[in-house]
Amino acid sequence: MGELQVEKHVKYILAVEKRKDDFESVVMEHLRLNGAYWGLTTLDILGKLDAVDQDEVISWVMQCQHEDGLQNEDGSFSGDMWGEVDTRFSYIAICSLALMRQLDKIDVGNAVKYIVSCKNVDGGFGCTPGAESHAGQIFCCVGALAITGSLHHVDKDLLGWWLCERQVKSGGLNGRPEKLPDVCYSWWVLSSLILIDRVHWIDKEKLAKFILDCQDKERGGISDRPDDAVDVFHTYFGVAGLSLLEYPGLKPIDPAYALPVSVVSKVILGK
Repeated sequence: MGELQVEKHVKYILAVEKRKDDFESVVMEHLRLNGAYWGLTTLDILGKLDAVDQDEVISWVMQCQHEDGLQNEDGSFSGDMWGEVDTRFSYIAICSLALMRQLDKIDVGNAVKYIVSCKNVDGGFGCTPGAESHAGQIFCCVGALAITGSLHHVDKDLLGWWLCERQVKSGGLNGRPEKLPDVCYSWWVLSSLILIDRVHWIDKEKLAKFILDCQDKERGGISDRPDDAVDVFHTYFGVAGLSLLEYPGLKPIDPAYALPVSVVSKVILGK
């Protein structure tokens, strides 16, 4: 099947973090906080989080905090001051508030109602009501429903079939019908299947091989497909997917919170 190049992936992530001033980093400034999440979570899953200065990271993250936020009247959430609405933001808000034990600060019932309004006849979910089903949005909606104890709104068999049909001959998963496989869907699809108890409907061994084939075995990092350029985004989702597949040596990750189980237990349950 191949071997996960743990040390090389750690070196790659740390090297990316140091390149704050090159052209690529500057044009991707708006995604830097996302990149910190992808990189740090990958290091944690690999058991290498002590490779970074945590005080420095916390200080930088706190500088990114804004005063505005929270919920619209219809139960949805806007991602910024300009008002874009997307079920991604519903998931982020619900997940973040749950981690802070602050879900009572919003109307959870209304938030769930909005998410359910984005469900389609194929069992999937879109970014807004009536929008096309997409594996990324499905994770956001199913994850949010799982966190709020609302998975009874999901048709598990119907959604399960839609999700398992995302697996192609190479073993990889795509996000929509007739699209190419992409390592990131190793997370979006797999986590959703686990949350609805239908993960046994795909070939997990072939998926693991696909992820491992997307590694840069010389310099580290994981790409969307074999032999493409690597990035932190796909490195995280590849490693997270392998964690869900119980690859040896990786910390288990929570399929709803997208964080190591040990973190979720400590933050939410106080263990």
